[in-house]
Amino acid sequence: MTLLRLRDVSKAFGGVRALRGVSFDLEPGEVHALVGENGAGKSTLVRILTGAVQADSGTIEIDGRPVEHPDPVVMRALGVAPIYQQPALLPDLTVAENLAFGLERGGAWRRVDWKRRRQRAAELLARVGAVVSVDKPARDLRMAEQQLVEIARALGAKARVLLMDEPTAALTGREAARLFGLMRELRGQGVGLVYISHRLEEVAALADRVSVLRDGELVATRPMAEVDGNELIRLMVGREIQAIFPKRTVPIGDVALEAAGVGSRAAGIHGVSLQVRRGEILGIAGLVGAGRTELARVLFGLTPADAGVVRLGGRTVRVRSPAEAVGLGLAYLPEDRRRHGVISEMSIAANTTLASLRAITHGGFLDFEEEREIAGDYLERFEIKAPSVDVAVATLSGGNQQKVALARWLATRPSVLILDEPTQGVDVGAKAEIHGLVVDLAAEGLAILLISSELPEVLGMSDRIAVMRAGTITGVLDARTATQERIMTLALGPAMSASA
Repeated sequence: MTLLRLRDVSKAFGGVRALRGVSFDLEPGEVHALVGENGAGKSTLVRILTGAVQADSGTIEIDGRPVEHPDPVVMRALGVAPIYQQPALLPDLTVAENLAFGLERGGAWRRVDWKRRRQRAAELLARVGAVVSVDKPARDLRMAEQQLVEIARALGAKARVLLMDEPTAALTGREAARLFGLMRELRGQGVGLVYISHRLEEVAALADRVSVLRDGELVATRPMAEVDGNELIRLMVGREIQAIFPKRTVPIGDVALEAAGVGSRAAGIHGVSLQVRRGEILGIAGLVGAGRTELARVLFGLTPADAGVVRLGGRTVRVRSPAEAVGLGLAYLPEDRRRHGVISEMSIAANTTLASLRAITHGGFLDFEEEREIAGDYLERFEIKAPSVDVAVATLSGGNQQKVALARWLATRPSVLILDEPTQGVDVGAKAEIHGLVVDLAAEGLAILLISSELPEVLGMSDRIAVMRAGTITGVLDARTATQERIMTLALGPAMSASA
């Protein structure tokens, strides 16, 4: 019997039609991949399956029986568990408390067996290969650690249907391999898995079937063995993608940012020296924990440097806070879009000008007309899919949210732009669009630091590549002659690369 079935599901948000008559099914013990561009409707479909969003029309069936009033409690009781693209942990609770949330039963006045709670949390974390203290507050976890805690919680719920929305976006190769092993184990136990990923190599390796959404409509469902990557891309975007990395040669100007021996004990950064010129894209590569994000935070004043010299446009500066950084012409698009990139409840217009409010404040009052005009310009320039600048950012797809976050920092008119994982969790079509925007910005004279865990992105988008290990830069390569092997040699170190 079919485990899960959707029939003719439709959903609209305001004037945007997210889904149009989509039908989808999942068999026990199957991995059914769901792919499509950002804004195609994948995440909306997942939220409907969890009961978090109600469909305008259509039905959901579990074991052949219609679910009359789907809501999160009902769907969870039926064995449906989500793992979202962005972790949804409660930041002030510990890991053990987050894992207990939604799993433990009982009234408000029951006694909590803290020893058993912590033991169960440790068992779940061990199952997903997470080396995390159960007593650590969720706010102190790295993004990859948050994702693993989410996965552990879903497994603890003994889900029959596991909805996985970009679960490997923030995981290392080893962590992702552990997850894939768990997925195969669960599949063998009869669990059905809906797998959403922009990483088509993962889809090809894991899925039994694949369904493609485009502009809210289902365009194809195929056995995975009968379709290749090129065909999937064509189905997703309705055209051939010739240039995922549309890098082109642009004039390189004077040095915009220079770091000489920069260090920060608090950030674990030491002896970092680099230069990035106007019009140049300097890629920052390295393994998880190498210090890439920490370096970005130091340069932007979130964790101020306590050693070395930073120069902007040839002038020595001290960046002690993000406010000072913005005033000096620095902009930083952080890795965690939901927590630090956008404020989802606010409108596109409000998000776009959030870092440049002084520029649109006159006589102590915000000029809302000017705000909407600025946001409208970026809406058009970045081709953000939204009916107007007044809609909440929460209603946008992940790729369009990333464009809004980028617009916010460009509105400050920076000379140096730091991009930390700018296409994380973004599908192949939206990734090409964002890459195109980055190249256009370099052509306009911005100096860009591009941090990415994806070596093809670093190689395809950079002019030069700085490789980090253990909080410092171990080498700088010309992108024209760089290879993945040379980058990994610098990232691992001589001893490790020799034994690899």
